Amino acid sequence: MPDMSASANLALTHLVPLAKEVDDNKVTPGVLGFLVFAALAVGVWLLMKSMNRHMGKVDFEEAPDPKGEGPSSKDAKRKSGPAAA
Repeated sequence: MPDMSASANLALTHLVPLAKEVDDNKVTPGVLGFLVFAALAVGVWLLMKSMNRHMGKVDFEEAPDPKGEGPSSKDAKRKSGPAAA
């Protein structure tokens, strides 16, 4: 495999003068940055709205324990045990 460090070094030396021409005080995200951020915000809002609608449709009821030992039967055992006498 050829050594890529020489070509990477050459590419960086050509990009350094371009980077020095940019004024750090004038660089802003601009309109494109705002539009991308706004699109992401709208997308998240729509996903949250959809999630709330789908979660509202969920009707969760816990299935009864097949052994018959639910919380009510445990409470009954505690009350009818030797300590209750």
